[in-house]
Amino acid sequence: QVQLVESGGGLVQPGGSLRLSCAASGSIFSIGAMGWYRQAPGKQRELVATVTSGDTTNYADAVKGRFTISRDNAKNTVYLQMNSLSPEDTAVYYCNSIIVSNTIPQIPRSYWGQGTQVTVSS
Repeated sequence: QVQLVESGGGLVQPGGSLRLSCAASGSIFSIGAMGWYRQAPGKQRELVATVTSGDTTNYADAVKGRFTISRDNAKNTVYLQMNSLSPEDTAVYYCNSIIVSNTIPQIPRSYWGQGTQVTVSS
């Protein structure tokens, strides 16, 4: 069994910062790409940022220069540092990871966290 648990969401004023964390736990053999997605009310879930096992990063245009994704492989954790937040960043943020568990068959599977709410408002 593999779980992703997010933390760090909350209410912040425009221009403020938040740091999201997502820790993978369970019977893990290896972790590939990790990433963050978000879903605003009435909209589809969209990519925010991803980081590969080799630390190559990719960002949505809307967050480039403001958000930074990073990972700590020793802790099986991915982070999202969000700066200069605006009301348009308000959404539920979901962590995603490609993980090979110790369960047979050992194939890569996509796992999602439960989501954490980020609200940017004055």
